[in-house]
Amino acid sequence: MSDDRYGNNVLAGFKKQRGPAPIPELAIERGLVLEETGTGFVGAIVAYANGMIELEDRVGAIRTFTLGAGYLVDGAPVKLVRPAPKAQPAMRSASGSVAVEGHRAKVALPSRIFVEGRHDAELVEKVWGHDLRIEGVVVEYLAGVDDLEAIIRDFAPGPGRKVGVLVDHLVAGSKESRIADAVNRGTSREHVLVVGHPFIDVWQAVKPARLGMKAWPVIPRGTEWKHGVCEAMGWPHAEQADIARAWQHILSRVDSYADLEPQLLGRVEQLIDFVTT
Repeated sequence: MSDDRYGNNVLAGFKKQRGPAPIPELAIERGLVLEETGTGFVGAIVAYANGMIELEDRVGAIRTFTLGAGYLVDGAPVKLVRPAPKAQPAMRSASGSVAVEGHRAKVALPSRIFVEGRHDAELVEKVWGHDLRIEGVVVEYLAGVDDLEAIIRDFAPGPGRKVGVLVDHLVAGSKESRIADAVNRGTSREHVLVVGHPFIDVWQAVKPARLGMKAWPVIPRGTEWKHGVCEAMGWPHAEQADIARAWQHILSRVDSYADLEPQLLGRVEQLIDFVTT
């Protein structure tokens, strides 16, 4: 047998390449160091807009180039592309929950949340109004809680018809605590939840720093608390209209849950959960 050095196909071991190898894409970002292969200019990205980038070299010279291929990063070829758009953060309601846009208010549930007074109701509406409309919860205000047992009895709570009550100054030994205890021992206690905050009035649930104070003023016993606060703050307080204007000023300093004390936040969230479960 003869050894034919030229009898075999010397190209038999090669595969035909189907076009150039793809160049990896790289999203542009400030500070990325590139070499532009056409000019050999090396610099960091300092600006980009409308399909153009600006590179600044180590001596401060700036040149403008277009996106696409023709760049090296650490000696490897890349194709520059626009960065992916950043996801927009979820819109938040004043209570901190995810806002539901374009959602129509739900038909009101049979359940209710009662609060002591108009100011309580206005504060709850300002911070939790979005959540309450989404859930279909109505907030009603009482003229105090002295008749709370009769009000709840007339409401006739039951399955699917719950009552949540937010009480001011719910501390041990107070009149409010005795009323709450009586309600919680009543025949409808399974469908009623009475909670409260320790503040003399809901005004105090607004963080004092929002009004430029380190703390709410201490009002002597025997002085009507809201009048005493207005006097201590140097606000008009002779008439009820003055008190109403003072409250509107306080309420205007509240933009979200972050402006309220946690002792109130937790109780309102607890009531919303209770009446919607």
